[in-house]
Amino acid sequence: MAKSVLDKDLQRVSGLEDATQDLARALAAPGIALVFLLLAAVWASYAVTDGPMSYLVVIAAAIAGYMALNVGANDVANNMGPAVGSKALTMGGALLIAAIFEAAGALLAGGDVVNTVARDLLIGDAIPPGQFVLLMMAALLASALWVNLATYIGAPVSTTHAVVGGVVGAGVAASGVGSVAWPVIGTIAASWVISPVLGGLFAALLLLLIKHTITDRIDKVSAARIWVPIIVAGMTGIFAMYIATKGLSRIWAPDLPVVLALGIVCAALGWIGAMPLVRFQSIGMENRKKHVSTLFRLPLVVAAALLSFAHGANDVANAIGPFAAIVTTLQSGQMESSGLALPFWVLAIGAIGISLGLALFGPRLIRTVGEQITKLNEIRAYCVALSAAVTVLVASALGLPVSSTHIAVGGIFGVGFLREYYSRRDLDFAAVPIHAKHVDPAALNATPEDALSRERKSERRKLVRRQHVTGIAAAWIITVPASAVLAAILFWILDLVIG
Repeated sequence: MAKSVLDKDLQRVSGLEDATQDLARALAAPGIALVFLLLAAVWASYAVTDGPMSYLVVIAAAIAGYMALNVGANDVANNMGPAVGSKALTMGGALLIAAIFEAAGALLAGGDVVNTVARDLLIGDAIPPGQFVLLMMAALLASALWVNLATYIGAPVSTTHAVVGGVVGAGVAASGVGSVAWPVIGTIAASWVISPVLGGLFAALLLLLIKHTITDRIDKVSAARIWVPIIVAGMTGIFAMYIATKGLSRIWAPDLPVVLALGIVCAALGWIGAMPLVRFQSIGMENRKKHVSTLFRLPLVVAAALLSFAHGANDVANAIGPFAAIVTTLQSGQMESSGLALPFWVLAIGAIGISLGLALFGPRLIRTVGEQITKLNEIRAYCVALSAAVTVLVASALGLPVSSTHIAVGGIFGVGFLREYYSRRDLDFAAVPIHAKHVDPAALNATPEDALSRERKSERRKLVRRQHVTGIAAAWIITVPASAVLAAILFWILDLVIG
């Protein structure tokens, strides 16, 4: 009896220790994030000159750091989710690669969107400088809070749209509807449809190309030796143009002929490098789709890394764009509509924050994007990654507004629905008797039991989780209005407390 009581007491102690450890792990990430925000504020206090409004820069630095954490937690999943979902990368490897390339993109080529936030969305003459500072603080905090909520519920949203909504809402609260450039907002709303449709279309077309040239062939290995280097060459050229036009725009702005020439040269180099590598990897390979898919593993990892670099270069400004506008306005005493200075310490807060947010809070969204929408292998994930770059290039050439988040998720839906179509077609074809394969299946006499059986099998062949389609679409649609309403409320509070 005593032994039984002792065992129960030891089990209680063991359970208490486990609960304590779980609580400590749960509190570790928010604790590290809080330390980062405090350090960002301290860094800002030393970086800015003393003045009557310098304390606002310190507060804004902490808010910008908070937004950077959320950008890393939510946005980066679009680049690394497919690679992790296809098992091409482990979660740890994805976090490491993304952190390095996101930070490199932000520090080396980031910061070319401040003008968009300060000039394109708002009509500068309608807002006094003092109110403009509070407006940007409210917009930044509102967008950060919304993205934080979206990350918590597992919804990948566009941080760019969150910032846009925040600026619009605070702008209306500050100076009325006339202070907002509404045509720009209309083009952004159009991207809700354009981005996922284009992303899904290009990803599905790429998957069709690989299916007809490699995976549907009788001799898959021989076909892969011919076509994989060609596909890698196309990827190399596309990403060279993508990085030149989007990833390095702050430090290099080549014209169209230079971009095209760069793409052709890099495509040739990619083909030359891929030929011997693919032949070496395919020696002794089984003639099965599962094994041929592994030839796309390295190109997928490279594509994910390059997407992270370009994302860091572009979307770091979602965190530090409004902050840079605040710093410049307080230092110059007036709004600057162009040529905003971007100090290194401002960029560093954004770069470090994105990498830290990814490491601390990113796995949740990475699993959602990579594993919970549809099943991905190396080929499907590669199609999603490459379609993101293709879509951005095509949209930029046509002047269409697109969202990288919507493109990536749309690409996953595209390959998922294409798989579903072929799966159902194969199911219907298999149900037809061999002697009647040339007959229309609808014309055959089938018993009600056969029809019911096929219907049940068809239900099981839904390879895209529908609840994620509606949930993610709803989060996309309400991002701008939700951020706008929240920013308006925060502006009124800041104006009452500080103004």
